[in-house]
Amino acid sequence: MVRVAAVGDIHMGLDSQGLLRPAFETLPDCADLLLLAGDLTRHGTPEEARVVAREVRDLPVPVVAVLGNHDHHDEQPEKVTALLQDAGVTVLEGEGTVVECAGTRVGIAGTKGFGGGFVGRSAGEFGEPVMKEFVRTTRRSADSLHAALKELDAQGCAARVALTHFSPVADTLAGEPPEIHPFLGSYLLAEAIDTAGADLAVHGHAHLGTEHGMTAGGVRVRNVAQPVIRRAFNVYRLGAD
Repeated sequence: MVRVAAVGDIHMGLDSQGLLRPAFETLPDCADLLLLAGDLTRHGTPEEARVVAREVRDLPVPVVAVLGNHDHHDEQPEKVTALLQDAGVTVLEGEGTVVECAGTRVGIAGTKGFGGGFVGRSAGEFGEPVMKEFVRTTRRSADSLHAALKELDAQGCAARVALTHFSPVADTLAGEPPEIHPFLGSYLLAEAIDTAGADLAVHGHAHLGTEHGMTAGGVRVRNVAQPVIRRAFNVYRLGAD
């Protein structure tokens, strides 16, 4: 059994140093790895990224992350990524990574994702170029997630996790105003997860949403935005009955 700790939307600023470190230092007692589901900073500045980096540096479990929309706001996602990587974090965007833990090869496929909406209430690649590009951005992200999950399967991973910031399902948005659902996620991410296969999908972004959901194909989805789970992280088990 693999224990996966996960949290998103920690939104750390210059006044946040040390808030999560005490909880993160307990991870070896309850988890085998830590997933960070985006929006790690408030405005995506390098200064805020350094706060996050100090919070997770030299943790005794592997740390894997994706960025969120807040981490892109200052238009320096490459610097944010580099600072996190320097602290030992594996940052994914359309890629996968394999973590050896609890005697098991666990594959994590990660991408930020994007909006677009869900079946019956979704945007299409039609009309103005800017509208087409909005949907194509999500489709490219979903395609990269699908490819990464397939590659992890080919590498013989016993368990696979899809890590995104935007939601793949509407289930975990319950509590958010329906009018903004198209900006909180896309069914294309769920299609990628179901067709490629995964044991768990983890996302953030929906602060007023609900923790538990499921794709049409039966993959467990968990919204780990910190305002939803109301703690430093939640732990999910893979390989358990």
